[in-house]
Amino acid sequence: MQILIADPIDAEAIRELEQRHDVRCAFKADPDEMRALIADCEVVVFRSRAQLTADLMSAAPNLRLLIRAGSGTDNVDLSYVQRHDLLLVRIPGPGATAVAELAFALMLALARQVTVASEHLHRGEWVKGSLQGLNLNGKVLGIVGAGIIGSRVGEMGAAWGMEVVGTVDNATPVKAQQLAERGIRLTSLNGVLARADFLTVHAPLRENTHYLISDATLAQMKRGAFLIHLSRGGVVDEEAVARALDSGQLAGAAFDVHEKEGEQFSSPLAGRPNVILTPHIGASTSDAQREIGRLVVQTIDRLDVEPRAES
Repeated sequence: MQILIADPIDAEAIRELEQRHDVRCAFKADPDEMRALIADCEVVVFRSRAQLTADLMSAAPNLRLLIRAGSGTDNVDLSYVQRHDLLLVRIPGPGATAVAELAFALMLALARQVTVASEHLHRGEWVKGSLQGLNLNGKVLGIVGAGIIGSRVGEMGAAWGMEVVGTVDNATPVKAQQLAERGIRLTSLNGVLARADFLTVHAPLRENTHYLISDATLAQMKRGAFLIHLSRGGVVDEEAVARALDSGQLAGAAFDVHEKEGEQFSSPLAGRPNVILTPHIGASTSDAQREIGRLVVQTIDRLDVEPRAES
């Protein structure tokens, strides 16, 4: 089969696929290069960088399978996928664990001022007497989007003795019971905002979630709360967060995803001592990527043995 790998995945998975298939990689290809590379492909493997537009996919008449090596699908034209009966397979599990662990790491770093302390000590400044952090134990952890990733963050919070409240789209009694069994009490978005000492955001980017976290929603939070953002850049209004930090409404924030990513990175939050910025590395652990790569190979192997539809 002809396979286009549009974003980097585990190198061992690529080598294994190359043994049996025609594989071409396009990790930094521009749109014109992508159109040329995808032309005869049956499979496209992608992560969060590649933009699978209708125009791009229409250049591949043999396209059968899209594999999202992760969870989000905001960078693929889902209406085109549905109209052309393409198979879209997401592999969210391994990356979800890695993202959840980073969310908790960022929460701990904010609570204990880890980056501030480290920067001072690197400069030879012993500031033990002036730095005082917070316990997570006993605090309220609010989760916006208690899905695969958010619910794992909630489990970690419950294990640390936090009270965990969360919100999801289309809440049902069954979903509420499932989350309760993991230590997460399901409530409304307003209820989560009002109660959270630490708010983690894991909502997908859709039309109804663009700037879900805004001036208005931040104003509903406790004064001095912390915000941790690991969903998609457009879910949180970064300018609004900057204003909330300036006013003291937020005590600190950590962002792994940003409205402008890549070489053109620019954030109104940069340079603030109470802000941690990481370059969209939530799922970037060797363990997660190795497992995702293994599942990508398995998915392609299954397609390879399926009979092709008659044209």
